[in-house]
Amino acid sequence: MITIQKATLADWPSIKAIYIEGIETGHATFVTSCGIPSGEEWFAKKIENAVFLATDKEGLILGWAALQGISGACSYAGVAEVSVYVSQLARGKGVGKSLLQALVEFAESHNIWTLQASIFPENLGSMKLHQAKDFTTIGRRKAIGQLNGEWRDEILLERRSTVLF
Repeated sequence: MITIQKATLADWPSIKAIYIEGIETGHATFVTSCGIPSGEEWFAKKIENAVFLATDKEGLILGWAALQGISGACSYAGVAEVSVYVSQLARGKGVGKSLLQALVEFAESHNIWTLQASIFPENLGSMKLHQAKDFTTIGRRKAIGQLNGEWRDEILLERRSTVLF
């Protein structure tokens, strides 16, 4: 059984550990392990109350998900970037689906009309997860950044609110 709950700064060590697992795959983020901020800095960049944990029946943290605003401009107040990270031990068990659903529900109830995700094309699991939650492909951002000296593409996906329009 998976339980979804809001995360707090006290959960940062577990969040960070799962984040590092994702970083080490080479297909999750442009962030490298030397670029991880402190827990305080990381939480400060997220939308308030929009960081969620998935736990098992023993309380073990299996994954996390968060929303972050894309701009300080008020016209973009309803647009957020999605992050979903699942522990290696829990991949393929519905954890990502539960976490992404929590983000969608939060967005729909907090006047967030667009969720966006930038995913490396090699991250097929993440692509399938987002597509299953009604994210559509907007396009491919070619050579958008370098990771470990290699130019990488990202696929830009978005999900538009079904209740705010």
